[in-house]
Amino acid sequence: MTTAAMTTAASAADPSEGSWLTALADWTVSLMDTIGPIGAGAAIALENLFPPLPSEVILPMAGLAASRGGFTLFEALFWTTAGSVVGAFVLYGIGAWLGARRLKYIADKMPLLHPEDIDRTIAWFHKHGGKAVFFGRMLPIFRSLISIPAGIARMPLWRFGLLTLAGSLIWNSIFVLAGFFLGESWHVVEAYADVLQYIVIIAAVVGVAWFIYVRVRALLAARDASGTDVV
Repeated sequence: MTTAAMTTAASAADPSEGSWLTALADWTVSLMDTIGPIGAGAAIALENLFPPLPSEVILPMAGLAASRGGFTLFEALFWTTAGSVVGAFVLYGIGAWLGARRLKYIADKMPLLHPEDIDRTIAWFHKHGGKAVFFGRMLPIFRSLISIPAGIARMPLWRFGLLTLAGSLIWNSIFVLAGFFLGESWHVVEAYADVLQYIVIIAAVVGVAWFIYVRVRALLAARDASGTDVV
């Protein structure tokens, strides 16, 4: 498959040529044209480290390349999933480096946080972390960030790796196969992914807003009870 043909397919994903999504698709195409399916894996590894990069654009390009004979479907799935796992382990390492002690220190300096919040979060992760890592790999934005608390909680590496591999393989397969079977019409799947992303963003905003509301209300109640300012 030629670069020109792939670029045409990438441009079809967004009618407004020159958009950043089109530029991203073109860059992914160029990378795969240069180093083959390893390029798709590298792009997905970067997507894990920088969540604003949408895998919903990168993955179908790998599937489309496979359908045109650039490389095999197995190679597309193998390398994109390998990229997901590598990127996840990098973020896991960042979380492990931060650790509970550093986060508690930071929380102690933040106006609405308490060190106990870190303990509760880690305790929750020890109990539900397996489900969070597996299903989190199939949620936009969250799929990258979930690796950090896994590192903070020091989830066993083998367990983190297997759960990340399984969840990533499911997510990657959906979009790689969309590019493989739908060809230049792969972008119809992107609309459904966008809806899921909006749901995740709205849920996160509502969660943060509720947390702030509860903490501010508790601070005001404590101040009224003591008659002094509570920091």
